[in-house]
Amino acid sequence: MAFSAATANFNPLNTPSLRSHDNHLVTSVSPSPFFGSTAKLRLSSSPKFNVHRRSGSVVAVSEAVKEKKPKSTPNLLITKEEGLELYEDMVLGRAFEDMCAQMYYRGKMFGFVHLYNGQEAVSTGFIKLLKQQDSVVSTYRDHVHALSKGVPARAVMSELFGKTTGCCRGQGGSMHMFSREHNLLGGFAFIGEGIPVATGAAFTSKYKREVLKEVDCDHVTLAFFGDGTCNNGQFYECLNMAALWKLPIVFVVENNLWAIGMSHLRSTSDPQIYKKGPAFGMPGVHVDGMDVLKVREVAKEAISRARRGEGPTLVECETYRFRGHSLADPDELRDPAEKSRYTARDPITALKKYIIESNLASEAELKAIDKKIDEVVEDAVEFADESPVPPRSQLLENVFADPKGFGIGPDGRYRCEDPKFTQGTAHV
Repeated sequence: MAFSAATANFNPLNTPSLRSHDNHLVTSVSPSPFFGSTAKLRLSSSPKFNVHRRSGSVVAVSEAVKEKKPKSTPNLLITKEEGLELYEDMVLGRAFEDMCAQMYYRGKMFGFVHLYNGQEAVSTGFIKLLKQQDSVVSTYRDHVHALSKGVPARAVMSELFGKTTGCCRGQGGSMHMFSREHNLLGGFAFIGEGIPVATGAAFTSKYKREVLKEVDCDHVTLAFFGDGTCNNGQFYECLNMAALWKLPIVFVVENNLWAIGMSHLRSTSDPQIYKKGPAFGMPGVHVDGMDVLKVREVAKEAISRARRGEGPTLVECETYRFRGHSLADPDELRDPAEKSRYTARDPITALKKYIIESNLASEAELKAIDKKIDEVVEDAVEFADESPVPPRSQLLENVFADPKGFGIGPDGRYRCEDPKFTQGTAHV
């Protein structure tokens, strides 16, 4: 299957799979504005295409096929089990983030907390397709990525509370989730910071397979980042390196249209981020990031390409965050009409409607999942609240490579345990 899924409607369409010799997505479109266009896609009748690298325009997938009607007996994109798994993961992400907002305002969390509400289709659509050995590299908006990768809600909430039972023993906090067990390679506070790490993880997979002859090593890395990151140098350097070495990585742009308070359309000379992929010799795909089934179909092909050794893919998911940049952001810069337009396209509501209308599950079954998730989140809060805070001696752990360096005194005890440690004495 090629990237024809990028142009699929929420209901299944029989769009043919199209692939060029270079395995690039090739879609011919009518000239139109990027976001919110109502123009329809035109697929060329020819089975072979040339990749247009720097010209042409694309329509928003969310609008491109709006008028298409499903067949009376459509081929469902998912099974019941898959649908319930997607729904549960998305509901968990939303409920968890809503609870984070409550706990933040109650003083249980500190620093900056960036919530993922509205973007759940991207995390679920991609990460639930991964193997345990596959890696995920996130951003400062990383709680839901961690949950989708399998990190327990208790461990994520405890980390947010700064407790020893957190996935980083309370030392990472909101923006630095990490789990070696789940191959979550970190959230990163600075934009673009995680992309080289993800590229390195993908290189590791390729090195193990081709140099160390670990033939079963087909591990894939997902690098998540936002639209604001795509004007950073590290982004371009890593696209070049990944394409040059055909690394098993998928670059996932969560384009929520705003970089803090800067509109994507005002800050980027060409707002169509996906077009930067073909410029480096890799497929570039734009998909409706408010639709988990569309995201999932594109993710399947991108991950499969990487696993087959065909190299990287750049996927731009047009999505939207329902809250401000962080919980400290009053969110006064975005147009209320714009916010209402995207809120009306809530990805969880859309998936729920699809599941019920396709007779995949009953409303009672979905309500049972909602109840289960509420209990999971409540349990995570209770667990985090009751967990102990880290001892002061943990301050210098994981800081110095030499265990006998600055952090430990001649007596073998941590210097921070010395009563004079916080007094600024030259002896310490």
